[in-house]
Amino acid sequence: MKHIHYYIIIAFVSAIFTGCMDNRWEIPGTDGSEFGNEAVTETNLVSIAQLKQKYATVIYNGSYEQFNELTQIKGVVTGNDVQGNLYSQVAIEDGTGSMIICIAQGGLYGQMQVGREILIELKGLYIGGYGQQPEIGTPYTNANGRTYVSRMSRAIWQQHYKLLGMKSVSPVDFDKTKLSDANYMKENCGRLMTIRGVKFQGANGKKVYAADKDKDAANSVNRSLQGISSNQLVVRTSTYADFAKTPLPQGEVDITGIFTRYNNTWQVLIREESDVVEK
Repeated sequence: MKHIHYYIIIAFVSAIFTGCMDNRWEIPGTDGSEFGNEAVTETNLVSIAQLKQKYATVIYNGSYEQFNELTQIKGVVTGNDVQGNLYSQVAIEDGTGSMIICIAQGGLYGQMQVGREILIELKGLYIGGYGQQPEIGTPYTNANGRTYVSRMSRAIWQQHYKLLGMKSVSPVDFDKTKLSDANYMKENCGRLMTIRGVKFQGANGKKVYAADKDKDAANSVNRSLQGISSNQLVVRTSTYADFAKTPLPQGEVDITGIFTRYNNTWQVLIREESDVVEK
């Protein structure tokens, strides 16, 4: 009799579990419904260019400000953490400008693939500039007492975005004649671009993208390009990137990446190893 009761209980629990699944047996997350907040809507959509113009003083003075009104931006993902070089952040563009979104979460590339359009509710988040690079996130205070916009928690991010459809993404060519053009940097920092026909300084078949012995306090390494001052532009790679220990190409290459800035220096963040194409 005890055995009969046991099997009845098992059957009952199984029926409840099956009902809760609501006949959904597909791989979790394939339709995007498990990510983001479907309640986010376009009530006051602004362009990234408008946003950067409105908060220019905040961005370029290294401070930050919270969004207090319902305001949204919509953009297409151009860079993510697929090979670990864009750490805890994604880059988006909307045709008017680009923006870095800082998120304390790994595996962002799984839900925010390059080409994925996302709608972001800004109310409650913060905008600021780190080295004058426009970013959206939440405030962080470092060991030296400096506070700036950095990575928002996964829980906060979950409430502030909605995944939309997929769109095509293509980089634009970086204009090497405008290396020192302040307006060009202001308009394009954070953008997906390609710098063509360049060579890595000191590439000898052994020198790698990011050796541990060369890393700075942020566990990253800057590599210079021949004929371009490191004060103007560097290729910046995390020692945690999948391709960090790959030898630098010795010949002429085209380099695609997210062209961020640190004050007046371009910092090119390669998204994945295939972004560097030997000619």
